[in-house]
Amino acid sequence: MLDPIIIMTVLNGLTQAGLLFLIASGLTLAFGLMQVVNLAHGAFYLLGGFLGYSIFRLTSIWWLAVIGGGLGIALVGLFMEKVLLEKIRGNLLSETLLTIGFSTIIADLVLFIWGGRPLSIRIPANLNPRVNILGIVYPGFRLFILVFSIVVGVGLWVILFKTQLGAMIRAGVDDREMVAALGINISRLFTLVFMLSAFLAGVAGVLGGTYLSLQVGTDVRYLVLALVVVIIGGMGSVGGAAIGALITGLILSFSGAYFPQLAFSLTFAPMVIILAVKPSGILGRKII
Repeated sequence: MLDPIIIMTVLNGLTQAGLLFLIASGLTLAFGLMQVVNLAHGAFYLLGGFLGYSIFRLTSIWWLAVIGGGLGIALVGLFMEKVLLEKIRGNLLSETLLTIGFSTIIADLVLFIWGGRPLSIRIPANLNPRVNILGIVYPGFRLFILVFSIVVGVGLWVILFKTQLGAMIRAGVDDREMVAALGINISRLFTLVFMLSAFLAGVAGVLGGTYLSLQVGTDVRYLVLALVVVIIGGMGSVGGAAIGALITGLILSFSGAYFPQLAFSLTFAPMVIILAVKPSGILGRKII
């Protein structure tokens, strides 16, 4: 019979992997496909969570908070991409400094509006049944996050590889000038992708704020973890993001259970190994 602690640790790792995938999938769209160094992605997660928190406080409708948090950050992403990033596209150093500065502004605004104490969104009772798995009673909402992330992953894969829109996006990444010469508005297309990236970060923020809590500082933590996931899986690869999230989530869970003092640092071990062996990541390719 399996050790209940191991079962619980695996389930917690899968749950964390689901949340990390939601964050990293948006980052891999911006960073991997569009080649935009968006280090404000963690701040998008944080702001989306707090927007969802306020919407839930006003309406008590959790799904409205998820959609509102995602759409709110999509609009922030639209502003950032069209007003700020478009003027410096291709300059990696400028993009890095600008997005770091933008994330700092967002963090300060969050601190000013919502304060510095941890806040959380109440879990809807219908999404949090007690589920018995191999003799372990496990919170249903954590499993919901895992299922939700799988649905999002499949949806992204279908969009990128089974639709005309996805074909245009991938062609634009490979040869922007050729696609523009065919009459496709590549700038509008990439803006749409960046908004989708921001939307996913905002949705992840609401789910993270329901699953755990929201506080200034968690944006940096989740940005770092999302970068680890993307680097392990490979930039621009949705499947790679899923693999990277699974590896990172399980390592976080097991190290937290057995080596709590080393939990965060051990997360970087597979990234270092993969960078040494395959710098483009497990399913990625060199794009920069």
